[in-house]
Amino acid sequence: MESRRDVFQAIADPTRREIIGLLARKPANVNEIAARFDMSRQAVSLHVKVLEECGVLSVVRAGRERRCSVRPEKFTEVYDWLDPLRKMWESRFEQLDDVLQKVRSTKTKKS
Repeated sequence: MESRRDVFQAIADPTRREIIGLLARKPANVNEIAARFDMSRQAVSLHVKVLEECGVLSVVRAGRERRCSVRPEKFTEVYDWLDPLRKMWESRFEQLDDVLQKVRSTKTKKS
């Protein structure tokens, strides 16, 4: 039975999020990525494999080298999921700002 991987699995792990952030700045090979982490190259390769299976990384083999780069279009699913929550929090902060403005104006009138 094949398990379906998605972008949420990719970002669920802090190491994978850090790899994504690193590659968002500049594509790199697995050795360059591994040099940035305090773990074995094999462990980094496993993270890269998961990220590739989730569709958020493109891995191109050129000879013995595996060049990794981020596929930013895959993160639209995260944005679409977060957008209603962002709108809810913006609305709540606007309501809080209204309450604070009323409190300030009440204090100013009493002074």
